[in-house]
Amino acid sequence: MRVLPPLSLYVHIPWCVQKCPYCDFNSHAQKAGIPEQEYIAHLLADLHQDLLRYQASLAERTLHSIFIGGGTPSLFSAQGIAQLLQGIEQQIAFAPNIEITLEANPGTAEATRFAGYVEAGVNRLSLGIQSFDDEKLQRLGRIHNATEAKKAVQMAKEAGFKRINLDLMHGLPNQSLEQAKDDLHQAIALEPSHLSWYQLTIEPNTMFAYRPPTLPDDDALWDIFEQGHQLLSHAGYVQYETSAYAKAGDQCRHNLNYWRFGDYLAIGCGAHGKLTFPNGEIGRFSKTKHPKGYMRGEYLYEEKQIALEDRPFEFFMNRFRLLEPVPKSEFEHLTGLSLDVIAPQIAWAKSKKYIQENHRTWQITEQGKLFLNELLAGFLPE
Repeated sequence: MRVLPPLSLYVHIPWCVQKCPYCDFNSHAQKAGIPEQEYIAHLLADLHQDLLRYQASLAERTLHSIFIGGGTPSLFSAQGIAQLLQGIEQQIAFAPNIEITLEANPGTAEATRFAGYVEAGVNRLSLGIQSFDDEKLQRLGRIHNATEAKKAVQMAKEAGFKRINLDLMHGLPNQSLEQAKDDLHQAIALEPSHLSWYQLTIEPNTMFAYRPPTLPDDDALWDIFEQGHQLLSHAGYVQYETSAYAKAGDQCRHNLNYWRFGDYLAIGCGAHGKLTFPNGEIGRFSKTKHPKGYMRGEYLYEEKQIALEDRPFEFFMNRFRLLEPVPKSEFEHLTGLSLDVIAPQIAWAKSKKYIQENHRTWQITEQGKLFLNELLAGFLPE
């Protein structure tokens, strides 16, 4: 019988206090009270439907990780998160060492709930800090300040979180090299186990797209990345993914499963999932985006199979975000394709010095990281 990849679960909570001008996620500003209990009931009903619909793929599988994202999941009470996790475990078994991550705002109100989240079973916290510069935080539409951000990290540690991720952005409006490095210095001083450090990009249908701010030019962005990377490396953080750094053993297991072409269920507004089936088919599915439709019980929005010709791109689009070697056996096992199918593309990528190869693995090079989009485009079907 086909051995299936690890299984994760993504849970989307769509509400936030206000919409940030750079954000293109499926999030909705809180206008009144959040229907916490009603939404939890719908999440559990959504999961129940998936477990019935995809029974052939899910029989006897356990959850390797859960990621509760948003929006701002920390707007939900600790009791609500506990109820949600208990309801999930009643439907599908947890692996003994399951990692359960919750995204949180570093605002004072949410930080008071941290101990309750630990008690509920959450064992990894991701704090959306973005910057330690109050002027930059205001420009980004964030509702916390630098003092609150630092206090939130301390409160998370006191609550018992051993694994804490800080979300930081660089390339901010009018940001200098020194300002970007200062953000990193302040983050490193807090000693988180993990740092997500990514460049601000202007996405369509955001406030920044309608009123673009002045961002650093390409040369400045390169200096920020190069010197920031050195700072993080000297502080003991290893870059394991395009925008992620971690202390040894503290990589985000949930995200690793995404990038390694693993499987993941997805519940909640606009959530996207992927499943491998025992017959070799691989499917993707998404859920209804708007809370109104979702909370009418209209959960499934779309599902489709990944065609054989699309599987190389789908695999490498994920795998080459990671800097670790890619076992060739994983390509064959997870896509169901032979290595012969991609021999021309691999030869091209090697000729461009985007990847290096030995008899067991491929690995992206420094050149490949610089030209990642071109590398990935090489695996698109003709």
